[in-house]
Amino acid sequence: MDKHSSDITVTVLGSGTCVPSLTRGSCSVLVETGGRKWLIDSGAGTLRRLLEAGTTIAELSYLFYSHLHPDHTSDLIPLLFATKYPDGITRSEALTIVAGQGFADFFQRLKNVYGNWIELGDMLRIIEMGTAGRDHVRLAGVDIRTAPVEHSPQSVAFRITSPGGRHLIYSGDTDMSESLVDLARGADLLICESAFPEGQKVRGHLTPAMAGDIATRAGVRRLMLTHFYPVCDQADIEGECRRTYNGPLILARDLMRITLD
Repeated sequence: MDKHSSDITVTVLGSGTCVPSLTRGSCSVLVETGGRKWLIDSGAGTLRRLLEAGTTIAELSYLFYSHLHPDHTSDLIPLLFATKYPDGITRSEALTIVAGQGFADFFQRLKNVYGNWIELGDMLRIIEMGTAGRDHVRLAGVDIRTAPVEHSPQSVAFRITSPGGRHLIYSGDTDMSESLVDLARGADLLICESAFPEGQKVRGHLTPAMAGDIATRAGVRRLMLTHFYPVCDQADIEGECRRTYNGPLILARDLMRITLD
């Protein structure tokens, strides 16, 4: 097996939220493994960051959506529209979207608004993952497992396992979720939302200490905090997380790149 295809490389495309920021785009992560490129979430600004990371939309094989909120999905529309430029679809294989149950209906509603501008016909495939419990699919030799988390009815966290056995967890937006602890057990990297600092918690989101508690109980090798609202820039995010987690800790920044090997 080619070593490169057995690793997982993660590039943070957006470490922020829907609140406009010159340094943090909305939520998005590019994953490279199994010889393919996988995009998780695509909030506003993702397509520009993707180019800055050296990747075009034509290189994407799979899109994963943790849930349907605008700061995670808004660049899906220009991505699909751009796929038809200039004279029709130029992809050589179908683009596959993997998301929680309810995505197909969401996409149909988008087509009711945008019509043919985002219609890819047979070149777009949608796979819905169960939201009542754990689910599993295998794509291009990569094992994908999901679990529902506490945010919205469509919310799922992802566990991506490379052909070489490396494990990446992406929480998406979530409140404290035992299902996320279970999904993340023994993972090489947990990319976990940490939207608000202690004392300013919002329902459906985690604080740094809560994210650290999940990482500790799951026994992950590394923890990356992301999805920072602007108030986080005035808080000691690392210090708050260290109250519950003492392992390797990364605070996400746009265009940060990490390889799990």
